[in-house]
Amino acid sequence: MSGDPRISRRAFVGGGLLAPFAAPSAFAQGFAGLGTESGGFAAVVPGKVLEFPRDHGPHPDYRIEWWYLTANLRDESGATWGAQWTLFRQATSPGAQQEGWANQQIWMGHAAVTNADTHRFAEKFARGGVGQAGAQAEPFQAWIDAWQMRGGDAFSPQAVAPLTVTASGADFGYSLTLEADRPLVLQGDGGYSRKSERGQASYYYSQPYYRASGAITLGEKRIAVSGRAWMDREWSSQPLASDQTGWDWFSLHLETGEKVMLFRLRQKDGGNYFAGNWIDANGHSEPLPANAIAMTPAAFTDIESRRLPIAWNVTVASRGLKIDTVPLNARSWMGTRFAYWEGPIGFRGSHAGVGYLEMTGY
Repeated sequence: MSGDPRISRRAFVGGGLLAPFAAPSAFAQGFAGLGTESGGFAAVVPGKVLEFPRDHGPHPDYRIEWWYLTANLRDESGATWGAQWTLFRQATSPGAQQEGWANQQIWMGHAAVTNADTHRFAEKFARGGVGQAGAQAEPFQAWIDAWQMRGGDAFSPQAVAPLTVTASGADFGYSLTLEADRPLVLQGDGGYSRKSERGQASYYYSQPYYRASGAITLGEKRIAVSGRAWMDREWSSQPLASDQTGWDWFSLHLETGEKVMLFRLRQKDGGNYFAGNWIDANGHSEPLPANAIAMTPAAFTDIESRRLPIAWNVTVASRGLKIDTVPLNARSWMGTRFAYWEGPIGFRGSHAGVGYLEMTGY
């Protein structure tokens, strides 16, 4: 989960097209303004059947969506790495899609590489309608400039694989190949993922079973890596309620082969909305009861005048899960247009494994 974009083309910097994203008041209604009213955009409703490959592509009638990949990797020495690749689409207004520079879609890309000693990230912006960024269902690809997520030969729409994923920043880059032998997973109730008791929701599916291989580059150094990866796809028009300030989200790869997705959405009154899915080794997914989920901060760090809970005690009572998570790098801060914490984690307790943690709105 993450963010809202803004255009960076030189011709538009400082212009009126930036107005929806430049105002600090956007934070008044949820992280990155995602709790603002969404009149005119398509609504997320229960019962919709997701279809593939169609839903791998963009949904311009909805205000916001993302293609989101995180990878837990190791190099040949056994050292641990993380990689993130994200493409966001944001519509500035509803209605029929305009041509060229008049198109109302704005795109933003985030990429990061993390190890125990460094966290490097990059950010890109693009306008829709001119080919600089976009996504398509067949053949599947999502891109912004030279950053690519692309379906390979014998691409399976049900597995969203194989994929190649590439990105680079000023001092890092990576190229990964992703394989999966199990189908994607519908989150929530058949892909309908509730975000509040007041009707906010998204359409949400994941591919948590990727096997990743490839290389990371730091400066002139090339490092061969392999491991596990997880892709999330979500689209919505108002994924937060107006009183929700941000979220804490976990994707967990258990050593038993099971996968777990958990999140809590924080409210201004101090309450939380919890949700999650338990995914068995064969790909069968079951929503978790909210009252079975507990996520308690266990350690904090200060970054840019923010106090962030970077270690957690996580419990899912209905599944016997009771773990303590630790970050690979406590300073995995994405200092992007709408800043957030995103980084690889390890965990131990009733279960062991690796995963990713994302925290917004702090």
